[in-house]
Amino acid sequence: MVRKRVDVAAGVLLRPDGRYLLGQRGADTVYAGYWEFPGGKVEAGESAAEALCRELQEELGIRVTKLRPWLRREHLYEHAHVRLHFFEVAAWEGELVEHVHAALAWVLPEEAACEPMLPANGPILKALRLPRTMGITHAAEIGADAQLDALERALAGGLRLVQVREGGLSGAVRAHFARAALARVRKHGGLLLLNADACLAREIGADGLHLPAADLLQAEVRPDFEWVGASCHTRAELEHAAALGLDYALLGPVLPTRSHPGRAGLGWPAFAEQVAGLPIPVFALGGLRPDDMETARDAGAHGIAAIRGLWHGG
Repeated sequence: MVRKRVDVAAGVLLRPDGRYLLGQRGADTVYAGYWEFPGGKVEAGESAAEALCRELQEELGIRVTKLRPWLRREHLYEHAHVRLHFFEVAAWEGELVEHVHAALAWVLPEEAACEPMLPANGPILKALRLPRTMGITHAAEIGADAQLDALERALAGGLRLVQVREGGLSGAVRAHFARAALARVRKHGGLLLLNADACLAREIGADGLHLPAADLLQAEVRPDFEWVGASCHTRAELEHAAALGLDYALLGPVLPTRSHPGRAGLGWPAFAEQVAGLPIPVFALGGLRPDDMETARDAGAHGIAAIRGLWHGG
């Protein structure tokens, strides 16, 4: 069956407390009663960003003052093949008014979403649960005790996503460090992913697995973990990660790094071009610090990942 192709712009309105906005579809619409991200059809001659600004003014009575590109996903409904352009709505003017929705709700990412949700939105809800900052360990360089101390400080400061990347440690030492790191991350309600070692990840009960680029290119199916991500350096690798249905990717180096002196990074314009239109969140990596977050997200990144830039004193 040939389905009509429709482009739709959808907005993830974010409040400072982390809540995002959902609207319930009215009784006279397709999928009446289902919850969705506000937005609507892209009309002829409009960009997706222009369509979203128009729709949010019509639906909610607000004027968007800052949009960020985020994800693009496709979904086959019974009535149409829909391509959804998701944007983060970072700032707007005016008070929200229910012009077309039956109800509005502000939801925290860790809360159960309103039900029923439109079918295309499941991966978006999971992406919103993914913290914006990833800390990558380097205990082999600075010592396990120093890294665990730095990890504890970062967790106390709000870090909630950690990748243990310790190929330089021997097997027994790596396993001991990973367990110690996991205990600290769990205490703070965070997520811990283990780099490359699926067996150890299962053994210690890690939250997920992170694939180095070489492992990603060899993978034909998604590894069986709740959270799976991968390191990427090219658009082709990013597209392979998306085709496998991974939850995120890292792309870099964006800026010059201490580990590769004299090597130029991608730069933000090239980063933005590489991640444009992908269906999965991408973290910017390479020479970044917490104060690069706004620049990264303006370029289409979900957030930032860092090795040295997040471990104070590390």
